[in-house]
Amino acid sequence: MRKTLLFPLGALTGVCLTLLVSGPQGGLWAARAAAGADDAYSQLNLFGEVFERVKASYVEKPDNSKLIEGAITGMVTSLDPHSRYMNDKAWTEMQETTSGEFGGLGIEVTMEEGLVKVVSPIDETPASKAGIMSGDLISKIDGEAVQGMTLEQAVNKMKGPVDTQTKLTIVRKGADAPLDVAIKREIIHVRPVRFHVENGDIGYIRVTSFNEQTTDGLKKAIASISKDVPPEKLVGYVMDLRNNPGGLLDQAVSVSSAFLQRGEVVSTRGRNPEETQRFTAHGGDLTKGKPLVILVNGGSASASEIVAGALHDHKRATIIGTRSFGKGSVQTIIPLGTGNGALALTTARYYTPSGRSIQAQGIAPDIEILQDVPAELKGRMDTMAESQMRGHLQAADGTEQTGSQSYVPPEEKDDKALHTAYDFLHGVTANAVAAKPAPKTTVPN
Repeated sequence: MRKTLLFPLGALTGVCLTLLVSGPQGGLWAARAAAGADDAYSQLNLFGEVFERVKASYVEKPDNSKLIEGAITGMVTSLDPHSRYMNDKAWTEMQETTSGEFGGLGIEVTMEEGLVKVVSPIDETPASKAGIMSGDLISKIDGEAVQGMTLEQAVNKMKGPVDTQTKLTIVRKGADAPLDVAIKREIIHVRPVRFHVENGDIGYIRVTSFNEQTTDGLKKAIASISKDVPPEKLVGYVMDLRNNPGGLLDQAVSVSSAFLQRGEVVSTRGRNPEETQRFTAHGGDLTKGKPLVILVNGGSASASEIVAGALHDHKRATIIGTRSFGKGSVQTIIPLGTGNGALALTTARYYTPSGRSIQAQGIAPDIEILQDVPAELKGRMDTMAESQMRGHLQAADGTEQTGSQSYVPPEEKDDKALHTAYDFLHGVTANAVAAKPAPKTTVPN
């Protein structure tokens, strides 16, 4: 079974491709195919020679399985920042993460310049409570340098028994020196949806990730808000996708469907035109057309951008905040058999209903709101963008956008984007009421 994300090999197997070629160009095509095959086999022979030399001559006897795993890892990570090989342990841990419960610190991470980069801390986890921020670079874990580790090795080192402590050395932009942060490990229960009623007339829904529980959580949030607030009083919804790093594609489609009657949500286009897939809304608009504002920032990526892009293209939502991250690629998870782990391989770009590719461009807000960064953090808050990642997949049309602010104030009273969303919804409702014609009166004869 393959699972599509918006994040073994005991022997090398040759693939024989048979081409049926006719006409005067047939000989040329056949020659090119043969040359390509010869080149591939010569490279595989080179790999085999290096492998044997290392086994025979390295100063210490190497572990063959680690050599092969390292070669596979190097091959896949050379493609783009999001393709990767997961051994069996890492594959099991990823399944736990997407199911919504796992042990650790509570951060979404990637690899950059040989260091672990924090994409986003997960709300209400040890990492977020300890002050870990989007853009932080982890240089050491318990005093051991991260440089030289794979992402999986670094993540595994951060995990450990519940209630034990780990120390992260953080390099933060603008800080005078690295910061040492002690964090106690906990079981991470990723509750992807939180909500409340604001001011008695606005439904606020915070979506922190797109895992297997997200759609159910969203439906419960909408049902609860609709029950607590009479329809004539409910002015609209705010869906907060800031610093949401993404997740499962099917969940992005289902979340979008909750606000649409019909229509395309997203399409994915791979190398071959016949592999194009289109995903459409199903189930109907659960909010019955109530106005919707979506909050995004530089930490909103992947599945978050699918949702924001779809609802914006259908003129169903107004986007407020700063430009999103720009991860417009789809990773397909390919299990490699029992004990062999899995491959997360970039197989397509995704496109919004209007045909926009978001890769290395992101979603631009209708209303841009920059937060007031506290004096002690000025110059230390990194901007976030796919286009800043080394080896990233290029934008489909060649144009790319730089990163944007990912800071969200910890106190709601200081959150300019959120208050702009509330004011916008109240303004929309006031304008709608003002535009209604006066009721007709009849004069008895």
